[in-house]
Amino acid sequence: MREFWKEFHPKTEEILGLTTRSVLDTLDEALAPFLYPPKADGSDVRVCPTCGTGRLSMKTSRFGPFVGCSNYPECRYTRPIGQAEEGEQASGDRALGVDPDTGMTVFLKSGRFGAYVQLGEGEKPKRSSLPKGWSAPDMDLEKGLRLLRLPREVGLHPEDSQPITASIGRYGPFVQHNGTYANLTGADEVFDVGLNRAVVLLAEKRAGGPGRRGEAAALKDLGAHPADGAPVRVLSGRYGPYIKHGATNANVPRGADPQTVTLEQAVALLAERAAKPSGGGKRKPARAAKAAPKAAAAKAPAKKKAVAKKKPAAKKAKASA
Repeated sequence: MREFWKEFHPKTEEILGLTTRSVLDTLDEALAPFLYPPKADGSDVRVCPTCGTGRLSMKTSRFGPFVGCSNYPECRYTRPIGQAEEGEQASGDRALGVDPDTGMTVFLKSGRFGAYVQLGEGEKPKRSSLPKGWSAPDMDLEKGLRLLRLPREVGLHPEDSQPITASIGRYGPFVQHNGTYANLTGADEVFDVGLNRAVVLLAEKRAGGPGRRGEAAALKDLGAHPADGAPVRVLSGRYGPYIKHGATNANVPRGADPQTVTLEQAVALLAERAAKPSGGGKRKPARAAKAAPKAAAAKAPAKKKAVAKKKPAAKKAKASA
């Protein structure tokens, strides 16, 4: 052990004296054939593919080592260790072009949850994740702008003239109208779906179409509400027919034929329902009223016992007199 420690200790002291940068430079030189494979055109493998002036080298962060540009933070090009040459430029941070409407640069970036496009470099720039089926190497300025301009207005719904929009959300592509969402078949359909198809998809969603869990089936469309123009419909519910307007529901009177309900009657029922307080506090007075007779009955025997105890005392007083 003494002989081993004699040579090992000076080596550890030497290594501990090295800076992180010097260690990275040594590794960068040793791994250069693996990190920077030769290009087909014979160009410099160390030139940054984004800015064209910076030099690529190994860097490190709390998430591990990576290859980055020497012009950081002006140039934010990065790529993981071991990235193949043909995917290098597409997977790292790169500029796709300039948005003609804003004059800002559109970037393709790689984040914690995958690739995304970003408009400009402000404090809170607009971003949009690449949808399923889209790959970073295939991204260009046109595709980036299409994503950044979502949601897209498809048109106005023929029933209430409210806008129908198409976008991509957490659960995939969809069309939306007045609080109703209907799924689309793929991300590309977001940019191509027309008004007629969107109206059909939304109608199927509201009717609870095959394989979908949607709104209850509509029994009658009454028209637009005079206050806000939103549709008023009579729907079939679990506990009977009801009237729906936005987030407000009102039951159809018991025994009434839902097909005979008029818009004026529906508006009156909705207003009456909206004016009622929530039913959460209605039971408390009833419970208190039920509890009051029980409390009174519990106290009554105590009074009788007290009177019964006083009577013998009164008799004794008369006897002594």
